[in-house]
Amino acid sequence: MPLTGSNPVDTLWIAIATGLVLLMTPALALFYGGLVRSKSILNTMMMSLASFGVVGVPWLLLGYSLAFGSGNAVLGNLDHLLLNGVTLEAKGSIPHLLFMAYQGTFAIITAGLISGALVERMRFSAYLLFITIWSVIIYAPIAHWVWGGGWLGAWGVLDFAGGTVVHIAAGTAAGVGAIVVGQRRDYGRQAFLPHNVPMMLTGTALLWFGWLGFNGGSALAVNGSMVVALVNTALAPMATLAVWLTLDLWRTRHATAVGAGTGLVVGLVAITPACGFVSPLGALAIGAIAAVPSYFAIAKRASTRLDDSLDVVGAHGVGGIVGALLTGVFATKAWGAPEDGLLAGNAFLVVKQLVGVLATIVYAGFGSFVAFKLVSLVRPLRVPVREEAEGLDVSQHGEEGYSDGEGAMLVLQDTAA
Repeated sequence: MPLTGSNPVDTLWIAIATGLVLLMTPALALFYGGLVRSKSILNTMMMSLASFGVVGVPWLLLGYSLAFGSGNAVLGNLDHLLLNGVTLEAKGSIPHLLFMAYQGTFAIITAGLISGALVERMRFSAYLLFITIWSVIIYAPIAHWVWGGGWLGAWGVLDFAGGTVVHIAAGTAAGVGAIVVGQRRDYGRQAFLPHNVPMMLTGTALLWFGWLGFNGGSALAVNGSMVVALVNTALAPMATLAVWLTLDLWRTRHATAVGAGTGLVVGLVAITPACGFVSPLGALAIGAIAAVPSYFAIAKRASTRLDDSLDVVGAHGVGGIVGALLTGVFATKAWGAPEDGLLAGNAFLVVKQLVGVLATIVYAGFGSFVAFKLVSLVRPLRVPVREEAEGLDVSQHGEEGYSDGEGAMLVLQDTAA
């Protein structure tokens, strides 16, 4: 079948980028899975992987139209409901169908990120219902505001690949979820240690690899912006890691592997909104600066009542906010930005970025709270205390991630009783 009006090179790159971003969700499952206790590893990984179904399908049927339908400044219309009009005809220089699929991978992983704040105590069925609702009523409208012709993008708020749309939105929802669902039993009384740090580091490496498609693909073409985004996506986490290790050694005298993996992710988050708008030196600066607030937010979180289990707020929320604001500082026309930032004499871009950050936090925060409360009307949000103590693998999935015997235990419901 011919690709009418599409550029073959651009099409090939975005097809590859779609696969790279798709890989990020299993990578996230490994990252999160390694950080929890072994008795809930399957549940934790399933909370990421389930997004393929319960977010991917609504995206195809409705979410894409709400995000990228022409609509108005707030929400897309239903022009593309049930993929109406989404064909091989070109949208820009790539097929419209491919553009829809590429954007769908963003919606999938954004919902998966939220799970890191809810692991080890949220009922799986309630979680599925929540992220289904969230992807339609929260993610799709924010994506429209920034990328689909909505008011933030029209006003000049810059977000090259999702610092605001993905990371601030997910980080805000995670914080709200941690408050609404509540703490794990024994939170603050015992240490919750990761059971498999090498698994977490494997997930980190795969996330970084996939992030090249996440950021580089957001250029939607093979051009200078793609090259700048790819290089900056490689550089920024290096700077974050260097600062993170220094802070670890200064504060604890140990450079931890978990800290290294977390620092790399924070650097990737921070450069995401800026990757196609700043110079390589600007990317290094953003990565280095972003390490500090995220590091201390994560370090201090354990002494608070907020049981954000895997530090989604500190890594994605704080990292996304810092990255979005620093985009307003380091953006420059010379490296692809539509307007210069603070360092080039335009302080108003920082104001625009701040408005984008605040609007996203307010809407994602309020909307997430409403979504959690709606779900709680039909399903309890938490598992019973006994099931939480035993681990969620058995109670929620009827199987175990690890077994000391001949195989994993399979628990079948007794229908005869």
